[in-house]
Amino acid sequence: MNKELLKTKHDLWHANISNWEFYIRSYLGGNDYKNGYYLHRYILETPEEYDARIRHTPVDNHCKNVVQIYTSFLWRVPPTRDYGDLDGDPQLESFIVDADLDGRNFNTVMREVQMNASIYGNCWVIVDKPQSNANTRAEELQQDIRPYVSIYTPENIVNWNYKRSPSGRFYLDMLVVIEDINTERAIIKVFTEESIMTFEFEEYDKEYTDNEPKLIDEVPNPIGVIPAVNVYNLRGAKRPIGISDLADVAFLQQSIYNDYSEKEQLIRLANHPSLVKTPNVEASAGAGAIIEVPEDLDASLKPYIIQPSGQNLDGIMKCIQNKVDAIDRITHMGSVRATGNQIASGIALQTEFQLLNAKLSEKADYLENAEEQIWSLFAKWQDKQWNGSVNYPDTFDIRDWANDLQFLQMAKASGIKSETFNKEIDKQIAEAVIDDNATMKTINDEIDALRTIRGQFTTTEVEGQTVGEEES
Repeated sequence: MNKELLKTKHDLWHANISNWEFYIRSYLGGNDYKNGYYLHRYILETPEEYDARIRHTPVDNHCKNVVQIYTSFLWRVPPTRDYGDLDGDPQLESFIVDADLDGRNFNTVMREVQMNASIYGNCWVIVDKPQSNANTRAEELQQDIRPYVSIYTPENIVNWNYKRSPSGRFYLDMLVVIEDINTERAIIKVFTEESIMTFEFEEYDKEYTDNEPKLIDEVPNPIGVIPAVNVYNLRGAKRPIGISDLADVAFLQQSIYNDYSEKEQLIRLANHPSLVKTPNVEASAGAGAIIEVPEDLDASLKPYIIQPSGQNLDGIMKCIQNKVDAIDRITHMGSVRATGNQIASGIALQTEFQLLNAKLSEKADYLENAEEQIWSLFAKWQDKQWNGSVNYPDTFDIRDWANDLQFLQMAKASGIKSETFNKEIDKQIAEAVIDDNATMKTINDEIDALRTIRGQFTTTEVEGQTVGEEES
């Protein structure tokens, strides 16, 4: 394989790489964001003034907040798994406990995959197995030679090719992965159905270089398929590019970032006035700036002070709040991220919860599909067939529990003479207070155990004896 083929990047990679960099910097915030130079530069602003403004402008990180809220809902209840014929595989437990050979369990790995997919739109998982000289499965078990997973963000998946099978299904025919890269060299892995090749490429980032890639490893692909799974956040129009949760949020965050810079500038100018003077006039501006006027002006012109009133500050803050509200609408998180000053009607809250639940359910479906593919590859490496199942939650516990509890207490006090009604109200009140599934099951069982015998008597158990009380 020559250097031109190894250096070739897919057209969709070129079309999306700037967005991916923008999304990850927007998520990370801090210096990573400031070093992206997303602050608009003023006309005639010097580089020194621009850099100072970057240092003094705070980053209000909505992108990280959005991703973390989605993640907290998606993983509040972990998925359930039936491993099928894999159950009992002695290497399965080792994989579940340490899925990436770096000490992280499989749920932790999948959580990271989901977060990366949320940021970038999609994320890649490669299921590989170390080469060994073991001749038997027992020897592999003794050496702990087993499949493991590696996570790759889209920046590192530089080229790929899909083919359509006779059945009409698309499958990966080729995948080029940059495993490691620095200023001196890159380690590149090329996956095909027939082989897995590893190259070392000196001066990979240079547009023109005489260096040729060095093949450092080539092994047959024993499972006959490329062991890679593309995990979508939400499906996009072009394979394998997904839709990031930050596609719109990141640009609104950048706009808010620039608004904060305007706010900081206005506060500084309002509190530190600028002095206007001719160069030959000795005068000081204190903490403010000095603006020099030409010397050929009227000699009688005296220095004077420019001090903005700061009246525009309220307008800037309203503009920022409008953009924050827009983020809440886009992400369906108005009810989750709302502050104490933001009060929505019950119908509006219910609609918001429904929209958020629908989005989370769709994201969970993509995770479920991807995990099925991961387990299928794991099984192939173990010379088995995957016949198990994975189930992620379809609905998510997104409710305004404070308002619901108040409503339930009013319903409880209404005096409706229905045992079934009151039991269901009791269960919902308990659900609003107790955040533990095992405890809730116990409570529900206890509530259901309180039976009323139809007829003249209500039975109550007192110290192991059943006591009958005639109904009035």
